[in-house]
Amino acid sequence: MAIVLLALLLFPFADAQWQVCGNTGNYTAASTYQANLGQLSASLPKKASSNTTLFATGTAGAVPDVVYALALCRGDINASACKDCVTTGFQDAQQLCAFSKEATVFYDSCLLSFSNGNFLSTTTNGGNLLLMNSQNFTESADFIRLFLFTLLNDTAESAVNSSRRFTTARMDISSMPTMYCAVQCTPDLTADECAACLQDFPQLTLQYLDGRRGGRVLGVRCNMRYEIYPFYQGDPTLRIISLAPAVPAIGNTTPGTNVTVYPQPPLPPPAAPPAAIIPSVPAQEQRGMLSSQNRAGANRIEENALVWRIEEKSSEFTLFDLSQLLEATENFAEENRLGQGGFGPVYKGQLSDGQEIAVKRLASHSGQGFTEFRNEVELIAKLQHTNLVRLLGCCIQGEEKILVYEYLPNKSLDFFIFDESQSSLLNWYKRRAIIEGVAQGLLYLHKHSRLRVVHRDLKASNILLDQDMNPKISDFGLARIFSSNDTEGSTKRVVGTYGYMSPEYASEGIYSVKSDVFSFGVLLLEILSAKRNSGFHRYGEFLNLLGYTWHLWEEGRWLDLVEASISKEMHEAEARRYINIALMCVQENADDRPTMSDVVAALNSESVVLPEPKHPAYFNLRVSKSVESAIVAETCSLNDVTITQDPQGR
Repeated sequence: MAIVLLALLLFPFADAQWQVCGNTGNYTAASTYQANLGQLSASLPKKASSNTTLFATGTAGAVPDVVYALALCRGDINASACKDCVTTGFQDAQQLCAFSKEATVFYDSCLLSFSNGNFLSTTTNGGNLLLMNSQNFTESADFIRLFLFTLLNDTAESAVNSSRRFTTARMDISSMPTMYCAVQCTPDLTADECAACLQDFPQLTLQYLDGRRGGRVLGVRCNMRYEIYPFYQGDPTLRIISLAPAVPAIGNTTPGTNVTVYPQPPLPPPAAPPAAIIPSVPAQEQRGMLSSQNRAGANRIEENALVWRIEEKSSEFTLFDLSQLLEATENFAEENRLGQGGFGPVYKGQLSDGQEIAVKRLASHSGQGFTEFRNEVELIAKLQHTNLVRLLGCCIQGEEKILVYEYLPNKSLDFFIFDESQSSLLNWYKRRAIIEGVAQGLLYLHKHSRLRVVHRDLKASNILLDQDMNPKISDFGLARIFSSNDTEGSTKRVVGTYGYMSPEYASEGIYSVKSDVFSFGVLLLEILSAKRNSGFHRYGEFLNLLGYTWHLWEEGRWLDLVEASISKEMHEAEARRYINIALMCVQENADDRPTMSDVVAALNSESVVLPEPKHPAYFNLRVSKSVESAIVAETCSLNDVTITQDPQGR
């Protein structure tokens, strides 16, 4: 902290500039390290400015004198300004951090970092440098937190989904100053890596920049800035307009006692007020400093921000009052209970105008926290397709988090196909229509919707049926949005349902549209056979349906898989064709699986020539003597259990 303080006081530059000098050692004048640094200072500014993303990395020399460097310019400036800024960065860094092998310098329009350690191979942001305006908003603190959280959250979300990982935003609020924001990640980060880099920014802002009229969180891999004046060039990428009523003023608040205010170098007009600097704190320590009270406050602000965003974005989406839903469900009466979902019970209800609804009441102890709830609300409200369930609205009140859907009278697909007394109600014609409808819904999610969505939890219990037995995909709490440039994502938090998980997702946390294709293949086999893929069931010597199907396929006994009630309605060639499609979908290697476009084409045309499938995943799971005695004759299955797996045991 002393280094940063002295730098600010002793080296006042016309352009706003801050530096962090490393502690990995020093080099000497005219040394090989200095020559390598000079080589990068000559090449990196041009390299960054000639790249459309205004980003470049470079390496010069060999160990022990190797130098690694990274330059990133703000996404709205031109190439010439970028080149000048990075060039100045090399000059200033070598003056302000004289002979230090590691230095980072931040400007309004660019950042430069170099080191003798290979930080380019990591995606971590390192310690964050926080700057704050020394003046406070005069409006209500709660309103400011709400609006600021919304501004940062929406801008960050937009940046994550941008191919350049950069977004500028403007928020117009009644009776308050207009707020401007920019969020940026280095463009070599994936969407998930960018989101991970930015994930602590809202809480850091609420803790350290609370009520301030401007602030920044600066790091090597990602950064954020907001002000009450336009500090970026051109029109904003994102425009947020508030319809909120006038915000009451409560007077200035006192700066936190743990923050020391230093004068900030002058910024381009309009002049910015002084700023304060908070010492760089490792992310883990920052999280540890957040008290449970602060976390609870941040959660409440996020919930309020979600409600506010929903009100603005969709006139067809209703924010229900809890009293409305209590009346509609007769206080969540047991006789109105439709079933038990993975995250809480679902009830039938009727609104005062006679409209029937399905109400999913998230259990407070369920695995679906506010993140999944928000994900489902914001995602499915934007999706419109005849084979997707329609979300009518939600309720966020106190500890209650409730989702309200259109009511579908025929429950879910698993109710029919896994119950011998009900399966006969679904003849082959209806099952074929369900298969095709689910395929069309997935194709919309993967290719034709504006969001490009991977569902991640496709299963029979998440296929709802309307009065005509038309299928509708439901439950988007675990879904993920892909940018146009991304083909797959990864996570350490594996969520989904055993029996439907692709092998690469279950074992490595890698998911893509091919993960949904795998789940669709499992579902197709279940619809054909009326048997669950896994659980306490035996298929001869096999423990799951995939292995049993592969065994029948190799022997040419296709009709043996098909449920007796529909086998008489199918020709042998038709059974072979549908099993072929299913086996193509559940192949072990994701690259071998078809896309949903290919699947829909194969389902709709008998003229499409289908390739021979390779063996499916998990096909070699067989019953051994050691496990045979453990198999019990119970009608339960792991297929319906949505799981969350955290490798660190949290």
